[in-house]
Amino acid sequence: MNKDSRIFVAGHRGMVGSAIVRALEERGYKHLITRTSAQLDLRDQPQVKELFEKERPEFVFLAAAKVGGIMANNTFRADFLYDNLMIEANVIHQAYLHKVKKLLFLGSSCIYPKLAPQPLKEEYLLTGELEQTNEPYAIAKITGIKLVESYRRQYGCNFISAMPTNLYGPNDNYDLNKSHVLPALLRKFHTAKAESLPEVQIWGTGTPLREFLHVDDLAEACLLMMDSYDEELFLNIGTGQDLSIKDLAEMIKDIVGYEGQLRFDTTKPDGTPRKLMDVSKIKAIGWSPRISLSDGIKKVYEEEVRHAVFVEQP
Repeated sequence: MNKDSRIFVAGHRGMVGSAIVRALEERGYKHLITRTSAQLDLRDQPQVKELFEKERPEFVFLAAAKVGGIMANNTFRADFLYDNLMIEANVIHQAYLHKVKKLLFLGSSCIYPKLAPQPLKEEYLLTGELEQTNEPYAIAKITGIKLVESYRRQYGCNFISAMPTNLYGPNDNYDLNKSHVLPALLRKFHTAKAESLPEVQIWGTGTPLREFLHVDDLAEACLLMMDSYDEELFLNIGTGQDLSIKDLAEMIKDIVGYEGQLRFDTTKPDGTPRKLMDVSKIKAIGWSPRISLSDGIKKVYEEEVRHAVFVEQP
């Protein structure tokens, strides 16, 4: 990419897309193409075709997706499968038809089998059963990987994929019915402190292990891949370090300054026991995360309190 390249960031208002836009703007890229969901429904093939015909993007970051935590994934299973399949199929196909120079598809670590060996290597894809609570979303993301792979093999398109671990950062979703564990805990502890509640309820046993990456670190990896990675195999993007949900809750409790108790609701699902990424391949091309988990959470919490996000979101 050069500074005048026409770059389409699909999903620019989401956490990942907005981080990519910030990183591009900081580097002086001048011709960014964006559309809100009100302006462009990526599930609608004619609308996506019209965008590509009008804007003629040279590079595409496909960060748009329907996302959510365990409750949302398990409740809206058809929506998660349909919406994500349509988004990725429409964008990838139009990128091929309009001769886009390069496309980067963003997936998710949930693509891996529930009981895959740890840490998760890229080669473990499709070697076992998926976690049931988010199986539709995982299948959609696996399909995206295979679309990218297949357009490469059949048409020679320079399309690549990245699989980020659990993310957090600016523009996260704090709706307790839809959010992932880290933003959900931030909101719960903030509310409990503000309302002087005696305890905070946490789903599951607290024993599952999870890895978390600040979205700005992910954006740096995406720009590096767009500039210097042209291989078929998708790349994991993460920190290579994990911690238990209980330890994460304790960390957030301290950052927020909440002094009550934790209560683990073992009637609620834990999800996959562990999801730790093997990030040796992305590190081999020159990337590594720069933001520590504690520093990242502190910064995010301070920003969200300052902008009254916990008041504004449901």
